[in-house]
Amino acid sequence: MPVDVEAVVLSNTRLPGGYSVLELRAPELAALAEPGQFVMVRASQCDAPLLRRPYSLFDLVRDEEGRPTGFTLLNKRVGVGSGLLYEAAAGARFCCLGPLGRPFTLVSPPVEAWMVAGGVGLAPFAALADALAARGVGTTLFYGGRSAADIFCLDRFEQPGTRVVIATEDGSLGERGRVTLPLQAALEQRPAGRPVMIYACGPEPMLKAVGELAGRAGLPSELAMERHMGCGMGGCYSCVVRVKTPDGGSRYARTCIEGPVLRGDDVLWE
Repeated sequence: MPVDVEAVVLSNTRLPGGYSVLELRAPELAALAEPGQFVMVRASQCDAPLLRRPYSLFDLVRDEEGRPTGFTLLNKRVGVGSGLLYEAAAGARFCCLGPLGRPFTLVSPPVEAWMVAGGVGLAPFAALADALAARGVGTTLFYGGRSAADIFCLDRFEQPGTRVVIATEDGSLGERGRVTLPLQAALEQRPAGRPVMIYACGPEPMLKAVGELAGRAGLPSELAMERHMGCGMGGCYSCVVRVKTPDGGSRYARTCIEGPVLRGDDVLWE
């Protein structure tokens, strides 16, 4: 069950391009969280903005004894709510409801894990990389952005030993083009029979492409959907996505409850 807590900002590391990483203390929430889940954050005590904002759990923070103490959020300053998070100082308090949603499915060796991130779609993958490394799973991160300014936190993936492949649309860092290009090349070079699970988070055109590439390769995929959410608990139906039904039809699933992680071959793109 989710909890509604007042999380205390311990630090706010501002990055180029309006990005920031906030560490918040909230042991009750962190103790329940799994990679791929999210929190609904209220960044103001007044009515601007009125609604909470959904944020993927970036890091799940533990103390030296391994006890959960809190989490980090990867934020990009865009509007009022994200601007308040970007400007937050240590000691600020935010109301956080979570953990919410369906987490990633954790694989085990000999399955490899390939994570595909576009921009702030990097957000769920730090915790996932840690969880997979603890199970002995080899991990690769395919990370794309418009330019080098949209690529950050690479050192965060060094500790779990994740191999990182970068692509930028302007060619300023890594391979030129969208992140699906190196992913496609890796799929074509994959030895026959090597098991791989593909995880993805980012813009929906990227998710659609990743799901299709995985399907053509005969590999499973899980997509973390970044839909707009009003409540995060299934009441407002603002985050629906069309999915397949067992009888060959379709229905709308609320990504805050049945997601945000959905199987790639279940999603029907409109």
